[in-house]
Amino acid sequence: MRFTYILILMGVMAPSAFAQVIYEAPPPENIKSIVFKGPTEDQFPLIQLGESMTLEFDDLTASEQDYYYKIIHCDYDWTPSQLLKSQYLDGADNQRIIDYENSYNTLQPYSNYRLTIPNMNVKLRVSGNYVLEIYNSYGDLQFSRRFVVYRNAVNVSGVVKRSRDFNFINTKQVVQFNINTAGFNVVNPKREVKIAILQNHHWPTALYNIKPQFTIGTELVYRYNEETGFFGGNEFLNFDTKDLRSPTFAISNIEMKDVYHHYLFTNEYRYDQEYTYFPDINGDFVVRTLQGEDVSREAEYSKVHFSLPYSNEIGLDNVFVIGKFNNYDLSEENKMVFNEENGKFEATLMIKQGFYNYKYVVQREDGTIEPNLVSGNFHFTENNYLILVYYRDFGDMYDSIIGIGSVNSINISN
Repeated sequence: MRFTYILILMGVMAPSAFAQVIYEAPPPENIKSIVFKGPTEDQFPLIQLGESMTLEFDDLTASEQDYYYKIIHCDYDWTPSQLLKSQYLDGADNQRIIDYENSYNTLQPYSNYRLTIPNMNVKLRVSGNYVLEIYNSYGDLQFSRRFVVYRNAVNVSGVVKRSRDFNFINTKQVVQFNINTAGFNVVNPKREVKIAILQNHHWPTALYNIKPQFTIGTELVYRYNEETGFFGGNEFLNFDTKDLRSPTFAISNIEMKDVYHHYLFTNEYRYDQEYTYFPDINGDFVVRTLQGEDVSREAEYSKVHFSLPYSNEIGLDNVFVIGKFNNYDLSEENKMVFNEENGKFEATLMIKQGFYNYKYVVQREDGTIEPNLVSGNFHFTENNYLILVYYRDFGDMYDSIIGIGSVNSINISN
């Protein structure tokens, strides 16, 4: 009897030990151009409690299907929190997305869907990690996206510095920061406060479980070197198809078939070249067109052709074309195919008109991902870093987010 009681008690007090991490589910091939943003232009919904965010996506079947949304509140580790829906939602989710229109005068027909949260059916009640899930009318998950809700209770300041490790002094960037908790009662910061650091809003490479090194008054100080270091990578490659008929510095040729085909110049390997700065938007994309006024439903889709020369460093390992436009998904759809006739890796992706950042990523036979093998790593690279401050007091049922900080490496120092 005592043993059974202990097991029941463990199940009540520590459900997260058995919960699964909720990752972002990739969409099927018919769903494209998922735009998810808050008040800023970044494709990363980071909102204060009470602010709104918008999800927009296209269905290339153009069949006006019904789609529904659900909202899940998560803890720091992206497992579902212990909160009931009524504790983190004011209203009800699992509602149909009613704001949609069909494309107008496009070669590729599609239906454009738009969802704004909060809306007349649902509002968010607490801060923290969230996952937005989209389902079809059969109850099948179509895709999901993470978003973050915070409140400003603490101040975060930081800088980006070169690594002090001579092995990485030219390739890594280190984020150092302070958290000022004045006005917010923190008794045991090493237990109550948790940190997540994201480079260019990219969850898979985020750093977690970093404790403050020491405390000065009301400030928690994080001046690590190895623990908060990121490889710098390189500036993203880019192309612009806002004008369907006009080649640019990145587009070598345009053909008109079933839809427009844009052939990009073959890219080069940059890992052994000198670093060259050119502005990017850190992997993001912007849908835009010169052929219409309503971007959401008048922008065309075109087939964009990517190519990369064969190299001995890669061999016949898997190579992918990724960016925020496909949520960095290492799927078969984004995988390049080796063309024996011209000795190049090639991929063709259906992409809506606009300005896009992208890069090439290599996956070894053992599953190891090498994100910067093609582009190289440079400490000069301009990257944005987001610092999320989580808090859970003794007895709390969830991890709240009490502050955020943003630093950029454009003015990196030694």
